[in-house]
This record gives sequence, structure tokens and C-alpha cells, in this order.
Amino acid sequence: QVHLEESGGGLVQAGTTLRLSCEAFGRTFSSYSVAWFRQDGGKERELIAALGSSGRTTFLADSVKGRFTISVDSAKNTLYLQMNNLGPEDTAVYYCARGTSWNDPVNWGQGTQVTVSL
Repeated sequence: QVHLEESGGGLVQAGTTLRLSCEAFGRTFSSYSVAWFRQDGGKERELIAALGSSGRTTFLADSVKGRFTISVDSAKNTLYLQMNNLGPEDTAVYYCARGTSWNDPVNWGQGTQVTVSL
């Protein structure tokens, strides 16, 4: 059984930077696709960044392309989401996820709130 724990969220001003972390306990990210999703209020959960199991295939949603970067530190068993130039539209609860496919993850973190003010 794997447990994913996010951290790094908070309240920040527009234009600033945050890095979210997602540490895996019990299992590793090795051989799995990993992803970050976000959900703002009653809207549908949105896939924003993903990394394939080989580490060579990545996905970034158009809304975050050029600003966000996804990466994994295998030695620390931790997935990261580097978020630059944040705007109010990035306000949401951010979830990390792991699975055989980034479109159908099996394991989810509990979520971390990111709020961006003007």
C-alpha cells in the first residue's frame, strides 16, 4: 500500500513562485506514471502535469505550459511541481497521483490548497 503526502501549498501573491512536494510512503514512484491535478471549488478535477513511467514523456496543460515543471527525485521518493509566475487562476486544491497511466491514476494524495491573491 502506498501513501502520498503533499506539502508546500499556501497563500501567495500573484507573480510569485511555489514548489509543491509529494512524498511517497510504502512504495516508490519507480515504474509508475505520476501526475498533478487541481480542482477549484465545484469545477472538475483537471490534469495539469504528468510524467510517464520512463521519465521521458511529459504532459503539461496549456494553462500551465511555460510556468510549471514536474519532476521526480527518486532518491527522496518525492514528486515535485515547480510553479512560477502564479496567478489567481491557479487557485485550487492540488493533488498528486500515481498509476500505470497518468489518465487513470490509482493512488492519490490528500491535496494541498494553493491560493493566489492579486
